Amino acid sequence: MMKYPIGIQSFADIRKRGFVYADKTAFIYRMALMGKYYFLSRPRRFGKSLLVSTMEAYFLGQKDLFKGLAIEKLETEWKTYPVLHLDLNARNYEDEESLKAELNKHLVMWEQGYGMTTDSNLAPEERFYNVIHTAYKQSGEQVVVLVDEYDKPLLSTIDNKPLHDAYRNTLKAFFSVLKSLDACIRFVFITGVSKFSHVSIFSDLNNLDDITMDPRYVDICGISEEELHIYFDDSIRELADANGMTFEEACERLRKQYDGYHFRQNSVGIYNPFSLLNTFAKKEFNDYWFKTGTPTFLVKLLQQNDYELHDLKGIYVDGDVLSSVDEGYDDPVPVLFQSGYLTIAGYDPELGYRLDFPNQEVERGFFRFLMPYYTSQQQSSVRGILNKMTSAVKQGNPDDLLQTIQTMLAGRSYMVAGADKEKDFQNTLYLIFVMLGYNVQVEQATSQGRIDITIQTKDYIYIIELKLDKTAEEALRQIKDNHYALPFQTDKRKLYLIGVNFSSETRTVEKWVTEEHSRWVFAF
Repeated sequence: MMKYPIGIQSFADIRKRGFVYADKTAFIYRMALMGKYYFLSRPRRFGKSLLVSTMEAYFLGQKDLFKGLAIEKLETEWKTYPVLHLDLNARNYEDEESLKAELNKHLVMWEQGYGMTTDSNLAPEERFYNVIHTAYKQSGEQVVVLVDEYDKPLLSTIDNKPLHDAYRNTLKAFFSVLKSLDACIRFVFITGVSKFSHVSIFSDLNNLDDITMDPRYVDICGISEEELHIYFDDSIRELADANGMTFEEACERLRKQYDGYHFRQNSVGIYNPFSLLNTFAKKEFNDYWFKTGTPTFLVKLLQQNDYELHDLKGIYVDGDVLSSVDEGYDDPVPVLFQSGYLTIAGYDPELGYRLDFPNQEVERGFFRFLMPYYTSQQQSSVRGILNKMTSAVKQGNPDDLLQTIQTMLAGRSYMVAGADKEKDFQNTLYLIFVMLGYNVQVEQATSQGRIDITIQTKDYIYIIELKLDKTAEEALRQIKDNHYALPFQTDKRKLYLIGVNFSSETRTVEKWVTEEHSRWVFAF
């Protein structure tokens, strides 16, 4: 029976206890052979911590753990180096002392390990310098420094600029030590979710090789299609049997739900390993990644910048946007990309990188997570409300649909709504309709203008025009005057024209008018 290392980040534990392991050791050997200072950004739950643990075992010379793996045939020396492993994930960063306390915890452990006296009067970077220098002198070997989740303090305070700046300055000083001790350093690997640029975290460590979008390392974390079938074909068969599927059907479902991460253009798709392992262990498809939590700062970024949610699908950006997060955080797209909510879906030399959600798990989970922030509805009540709206759309009952939306949005807090009320209302409706699972288009271009929202089902088409603090009749008139129904003139599905007025005072639907469209020839 295959054992799945769900939540296990220790390479030694995985190997000693016989858990399945997708062999990434050839990457580690190449990095150790070809370079010295590396940086890697990958989404959470993507295997970064396991990669760091594997590196630690390798540089400690623990040869027995690598029996049967690629590196066993590549490495001939198996030298033992002093390893300093710094993991910043194990703390909630609530005040300026939190980061200092976490650094101090590791520094004390290292100092005691090398028989050093802790001098609390020294700054963390001074003590870090002394630890590296002492480890080098005592062992006679250069030092390996492995940093996991370096950006946890920064991401935790992205909406608290004074504290964020304090953490930035502390980390900048701490990591600057590494360059000044180059002669004492054998290998440095720093990883996290995001790469910060203008905050100058690594401005003094400007010799870092960023392999985040390096074609040689696109599958250093996660599971490629090839690896899926090398290690998990039996698991797929068991999954298929448990769900009444063929092997091919199970593969297709896995691709749609968990595949699709691309960390550069024209690269292989990568599966989320956490979701895969949970699916195989439990033998059921589910949104496992989102159950581990989604940072609320992402929602804050979207609302603070009045970002139009429909723009997230198919947006084009240049490489600089993807490679780093700016200090001002005016654009949520880099954070969403680096956090794994968006991925590279295509590339055009003139337009740049086209981004989209990587798979169904991420898209569905992300919109579900946003719902309470845009509607003031509790997660527990959202499903029932959506089911009611789904029934109304399916049965061709736009009045019931709008009545339910009106009730859903009634009494929204000013703290929920964004600054741009019109965009906020459109975002909210777009979010609701996407969650219904139907074909939804926003700002659909026609020869006479743009349709605010179009919903298409098997039997019905809904054309919706939104107005803020005007009248529903005006909205309906715009649909007619601009001939928004013309593109659907030959479509046999029943077509509804819906004008909606949204009140900025009550922050919900004030009134709507609906009309079933008759398909007679337009008179011009």
